[in-house]
Amino acid sequence: MSISVETFFLDPSGEGTLQARIQQMIAQGILAGRFRPGERLPSSRKMATHLGVSRITVTLAYTELVADDYLRSRGRSGYFVSENAPEPPAFPAQRATIGTVDWSRAIGQRFTPGLSLDKPADWASFRYPFIYGQADKTLFDSANWRLCALRALGMRDFGALTSDYFDGDDPQLVEFIARQTLPRRGILAGSDEILVTMGAQNALWLSAQVLLNSRRRAAIEDPCYPALRNILTQSRCQLSMVPVDRDGLPPDALPADTDVVFTTPSHQCPTTATMPLSRRQALLQKAEAQDFVIVEDDYEFEMSFLKSPSPSLKSLDENGRVIYVGSFSKSLFPGLRLGYLVGPAPFIRQARALRATVLRHPPGHIQRTVAYYLSLGHYDALIRRMSKAYHERQQVMEDSLRNQDLTVAGQGTYGGSSVWLRAPDDIDTTILAEKLRHDSVLVEPGAPFFAASMPPKNYLRLAYSSIPASRIPEGIRLLGDAIRYG
Repeated sequence: MSISVETFFLDPSGEGTLQARIQQMIAQGILAGRFRPGERLPSSRKMATHLGVSRITVTLAYTELVADDYLRSRGRSGYFVSENAPEPPAFPAQRATIGTVDWSRAIGQRFTPGLSLDKPADWASFRYPFIYGQADKTLFDSANWRLCALRALGMRDFGALTSDYFDGDDPQLVEFIARQTLPRRGILAGSDEILVTMGAQNALWLSAQVLLNSRRRAAIEDPCYPALRNILTQSRCQLSMVPVDRDGLPPDALPADTDVVFTTPSHQCPTTATMPLSRRQALLQKAEAQDFVIVEDDYEFEMSFLKSPSPSLKSLDENGRVIYVGSFSKSLFPGLRLGYLVGPAPFIRQARALRATVLRHPPGHIQRTVAYYLSLGHYDALIRRMSKAYHERQQVMEDSLRNQDLTVAGQGTYGGSSVWLRAPDDIDTTILAEKLRHDSVLVEPGAPFFAASMPPKNYLRLAYSSIPASRIPEGIRLLGDAIRYG
């Protein structure tokens, strides 16, 4: 590997001869760990031209560094960092100064969340990863995804790859969402009613920013997706937490002055409760009577392997009061970060303008790749494969939990990829999760999902999206033993 000549520059305020300063510049790079053994330095001619010095000056500096075993000369191949060069210190370098800014005063707004979900980067190295929302490489269709990505890189799609859409989106992707994805949820929408987002979380953020201010009230489910609660807290709106029951969000519990309701009716997060049709209709009637808007997060509707999903709230909406949030990241892979908003044109127009000021638009190559993956039928094939695997894992999970006499507090009526578990009252699942890591078991404590400052400690979410069915029984046995015996 070659070190770019642009990496080097001479400090105008430096002391000593040009040769000494060049030696010091290279030696410091090696000692700091920026230049590694075996890496090739720029030629003396190229370095001299870049630094504006004579070639002999650079050659002499290189020669001295070879004598000190910082560099090694390989004939016509050039100069390389020596394998015997001094190694950088094991301790991190200390900054010369901590600065004079009082950041407690300089920071105008704080965005650091409270309790949040822990998603270990090395989750795949655990034998029993009951962790939610991660891609299973045994199920993902990487070959066809690669082909779609390569096709999107071709000259035929040069415009989609390189264009600055400003506040627009890939028309092929928008057309597929309008003609194929939304009709499956009973939704009809025009292109001016659809906005592509950087995942569902970005869609929720855009909705909150457009719909809320400090004088308006938002109502959310409790427990709920922690990131949504953080988004609404940062919006500085008035916030009401509405406890869910076995049927999800109860409309009668909504405050009278509610302006916006955020809900997950098809698959409540995290309890997995499904809102019955009668309650959905009651929620829509209340929205019309009290003049509030509903933001529907319809995550995981594709994973309905037990029976067909209930109609989306948006499909039942006759008055334009529902804003719909969908995501491809949940079903493809979380790193994709691609979702969409569907709502009345006046709302989408404002959300589009806001998105343009923050990130303009999601990358064109990603949008076109997804458009191909969807339109060529690969996505539907993936969903069928995932649904079959999830159904098997869900049955094994259910049997294993029953065998361990563990209490399921919530399980998807139509499918999904997780169960909501309630441990005995004296169990702190945060401590439990930490202990289980030593047995290569990953579980998600339930406390971050609750709004209370002292949330219930005995809930946890178990996902089966990323663990083979064959490993589930042993993982659940270890969980059961940890709960019973500590």
